[in-house]
Amino acid sequence: MSNSKKVVVVTGASQGLGAGIVAGFRKLGYQVVATSRSIQPSTDPDILTVAGDIADPATAEKIIREGVARFGRIDTLVNNAGIFLAKPFTQYTREDYVNTVATNMGSFFHMSQHAIAQMEKQGDGGHVVSITTTLVDHAIDGVPSVLASLTKGGMNAATKSLAIEYAKRGIRVNAVSPGIIKTPMHGEETHAALGSLHPMGHMGEVQDIVGAVLYLDSAAFVTGEILHVDGGQSAGH
Repeated sequence: MSNSKKVVVVTGASQGLGAGIVAGFRKLGYQVVATSRSIQPSTDPDILTVAGDIADPATAEKIIREGVARFGRIDTLVNNAGIFLAKPFTQYTREDYVNTVATNMGSFFHMSQHAIAQMEKQGDGGHVVSITTTLVDHAIDGVPSVLASLTKGGMNAATKSLAIEYAKRGIRVNAVSPGIIKTPMHGEETHAALGSLHPMGHMGEVQDIVGAVLYLDSAAFVTGEILHVDGGQSAGH
């Protein structure tokens, strides 16, 4: 089917950052393919929900296929789904490693591969933007997070590589690198301590990340960018 509206795919879309990103794109008139493991159907005809385990490569193919069948095209992919597991390095289990690599790097790889292939078929460019973490650039004493740094750091590197590979085909590839954001995963009793880890003295809001994603989506001359939205963490202390 043909479609004049832009279409965005958002992973990890059922709550927190993902739900905020979906709402932000809908306000701009985008049609949305929203996915997470347990996402529920939407009453909005311009939102297609696809439930599935993003760590499964078959899920990526299904999401893009069903999105194209419903809306006709894919213009933007937001790789938002991810696992953050803070443990001392020697206490990570093999299961921790396998699950984090599959969910963070595996979903990035397979979702981006299928989305970019579809964008190439369309022939008029596209955009991939991924949510990583500022811990890649700025490790914090007391926040042991090697698996996050390993996987999200790989995503940052791949973002730059893909940006160059597809630049002449009009497909841009960027990332947003957040600090600690107020979402349901952080209880209110932790906000003061977590906020103190940022030079600005407070945590970020979901809308800070939504705004960064929407900026990158509209910034036609920006590719290969890792945009830090981290209250100054990556700059130092």
